[in-house]
Amino acid sequence: MRNTKSALVIGAGFGGMAAALRLRAKGYAVTVIDRCADVGGRAQVFERNGFRHDAGPTVITAPFLLDELFALFNEKLSDHISLVPLTPWYRFRFADGDTFDYGGTIEQTLAEIERIEPGDKEGYLALLDHSKRIFDVAFTQLSARPFDRFVTMLQQIPSLVRLQSYKTVWQLVSKYLKNPKLRQAFSIQPLLVGGNPFDTTSIYGLIHYLERAYGVHFAMGGTGAITQALKSLMLRQGIRLQFGTTVSRIIIEDGSATGVTLEDGTLLTADLIISNADPAHVYKNMVEKKQQSAAVKLKLGAAHYSMGLFVIFFGTTRTYPKVAHHTIWMGGRYRELLEDIFNQKILAKDFSLYLHRPTATDASFAPEGCDSFYVLCPVPNLLGHIDWDVQGPRLQDRIISALDETILPGLKSSITSDFYMTPENFRNDYLSVNGAGFSIAPLFRQSAWFRFHNRAEGIKNLYLTGAGTHPGGGLPGVLCSAKVVDALIPSAAQL
Repeated sequence: MRNTKSALVIGAGFGGMAAALRLRAKGYAVTVIDRCADVGGRAQVFERNGFRHDAGPTVITAPFLLDELFALFNEKLSDHISLVPLTPWYRFRFADGDTFDYGGTIEQTLAEIERIEPGDKEGYLALLDHSKRIFDVAFTQLSARPFDRFVTMLQQIPSLVRLQSYKTVWQLVSKYLKNPKLRQAFSIQPLLVGGNPFDTTSIYGLIHYLERAYGVHFAMGGTGAITQALKSLMLRQGIRLQFGTTVSRIIIEDGSATGVTLEDGTLLTADLIISNADPAHVYKNMVEKKQQSAAVKLKLGAAHYSMGLFVIFFGTTRTYPKVAHHTIWMGGRYRELLEDIFNQKILAKDFSLYLHRPTATDASFAPEGCDSFYVLCPVPNLLGHIDWDVQGPRLQDRIISALDETILPGLKSSITSDFYMTPENFRNDYLSVNGAGFSIAPLFRQSAWFRFHNRAEGIKNLYLTGAGTHPGGGLPGVLCSAKVVDALIPSAAQL
């Protein structure tokens, strides 16, 4: 590969790995650098005393995007990873103890809706139809299309208006469903990509159809099995991986990115630089201010960041066979709680939770007779100025007590090997600005052309992938961001 054009990828998250593979398929000599000890980015794997925990995404909704990466090299995803469809996809547990199992066949979903609100059955079908119309445009046509030219955005305005993308997800769901519990259940999807349902553009309503079209899956061995399979694929294709290494600066000469400076002062050069780091961090800390375009400065100045995440990882010395793989544990407040988290940035006494029990599907995550869990609690990002040294232990105690009193009886006496992450960990470990869980929030004014571009604005040979770029957060969005980069970069022979 001595005379081959070179590409250097900053970050081995899903966006970075996908971009590296796509560039390798185009003939580039590729090097991937990451500050973590292994691939995955935020999708790290933690092991404690025989318990395994996925720290990153646990829901696989568009497996064909992973298939594509292996197909680039005439391989099959199924030869390396076993994906298991889940039913239900999510179990909602409401404050009054009522539950709603979402997922499986349409008939199963309609039967669950009828139990709660028979009149909302037709509304759900209409919502699903609207979701499909959004999906056909926003995902099928636009998710892998570059939005680095404003004219591209202008061309989409008629379609976006027809799809009522100016409405929020909450407004879209409320148009079709009347029951308060069902409105909550069918509007939480933006939280999976860092958004408030009351502010997030209804474009993200496409997730309903995405889940229905492709199902919700779990990889045996966890998300870590996927990252390791991608790592092995990269190594088989001659991609160089370098861990425990942090890039401090991107070198820009005459308006073009020519390399990077590492924290230890080492200089690395390449024909192309692809960053999978948080784009807000890239522009704030890795690109000199004089090299930033006016558009980037405007976006940074007006940026509204996603919420923070407080995540407790723990094992139990007993099992909970009646607890689903994915549980959404809803608190007594909904809109008011989200207002506290996203806008007031107050750490409230109450909360809503996402509980992941991988041992419901894969017993290898825990020793025999035990269960493995993590519980994710949306919290304010670091702009809330919360002292996590003080509030972290208190919040953990409140969450464990709430679970002990509801769906995990006896948790206090059986919990073991527990530890947690706060927004400070996201800032320190992943260089996420303000400790945001998903970079900038998925507001309409931060979508498509208004989001950080996949082709760096004003800098040649620098490209960006990941949650803060188009099309947005979540595993499908991040993988699609690499497809956008692929569309922007010519083959090595053409460069």
